[in-house]
Amino acid sequence: MNRLTASTLLAMLTTLTSRLSQALTQPPFQQWVAGLGLSLGLCLLSACQPDTPPAPVAQLPILQGEQLRYPAGHPQLSLLSTQAAQAANDLVVDLPARLVWNESRTQRIYPAFSGRVGRITADVGQSVSAGSVLAELASPEFGAAQADTARAQADVQWTLKQLQRQQSLFEAGIVARKDLELAQADAARAQAELERAQARTRLYGSHSGVTQQLSLTSGMAGLVVERNLNPGQEVRPDQNGPALFVVTDPGSLWVQIDAQERHLSGLKPGTLLELVVPSWPDERFQARLQTVADFIDPSTRTIKLRAEVANPRRLLKSDMLGTVRLHQHNVSGVVVPASAVQLLSGQHLVYVQLEPGVFEPRPVKVGYEGLAEVHISEGLKAGEQVVKQNSLLLSREFKSAREALEGKPGHGRTAP
Repeated sequence: MNRLTASTLLAMLTTLTSRLSQALTQPPFQQWVAGLGLSLGLCLLSACQPDTPPAPVAQLPILQGEQLRYPAGHPQLSLLSTQAAQAANDLVVDLPARLVWNESRTQRIYPAFSGRVGRITADVGQSVSAGSVLAELASPEFGAAQADTARAQADVQWTLKQLQRQQSLFEAGIVARKDLELAQADAARAQAELERAQARTRLYGSHSGVTQQLSLTSGMAGLVVERNLNPGQEVRPDQNGPALFVVTDPGSLWVQIDAQERHLSGLKPGTLLELVVPSWPDERFQARLQTVADFIDPSTRTIKLRAEVANPRRLLKSDMLGTVRLHQHNVSGVVVPASAVQLLSGQHLVYVQLEPGVFEPRPVKVGYEGLAEVHISEGLKAGEQVVKQNSLLLSREFKSAREALEGKPGHGRTAP
């Protein structure tokens, strides 16, 4: 059939096409016969195509002990790229960090008495000095405190007059010393109550009179970064919620850091750290470690650290996320790409290329695991070649080879 010439096939197709055209004007039975003939002709044409030789099948890798050996030229070898493990003399550890306000330079202002917001004189982004009035409240409770002060002043004046009268009567010999001493005690008690009442009202900006006007003032110079009240709002000291105002110095921020237990040896108060934030990728900010917590967070198994970073240009903002880089020197072990390390059944391992086409799984102990690199403290030597790409493919081949040796059914293996 394959020896039919192209001209012969073309003639056969021409004849079949002509008969089909004639059958269109014939009764239905003849049309069906003509269609059948055309179908047979097409089948004849397809049968005359030359046979396609089957693609060669690559030999499967062989498992010998704990080593997987690929035959030379196997197509999977081009997918398994390797890289030499590098000695970890100097290691850079990246720790997650978050910026917050420096609480040593921050004041959160709450109402001391219940009242209604009348006038607001400060807003977010406004610089204030110590003693600046931020808002005023109409507060009957504060008015009661002012009335207590006025009442204490009247009591002092009355007791002083009583004391003078008793003093005159005692000198004239009309009253006993006991009456004089009683008047002196009443005057002392009235004076003490006046000082207490005045200190309370003076603490919140009132000096004399009953105005019921409570002023919310800033106790420090800084920048207003939060305002959580509106005109006419009712506020109380015992209500849950954020502070009415937050005033801070943004020239210095705190850096909250989460560290692992294995990093403690290089983290001491006073250690200089390098801070990097995504908003300023080309900038490097220097922070100084201040405190290291004495406990481990049971939910995250991390240790809380706090550092302080200067922010004179105010490039850094509160609640920014960043990375703190800790430089460790004279570190033992090696560094490999993160893609080379796998976690199987709770054990970290890498695949080492012993020679071209021969691979071996190697259990290792991970010292630090970063996004791009992993520090391996035990199990691998500098210079050994590890599979850095498609290591999962190699893991699957190891598994298939073991199952084939164990004779498990339903685990067919095909090479690409």
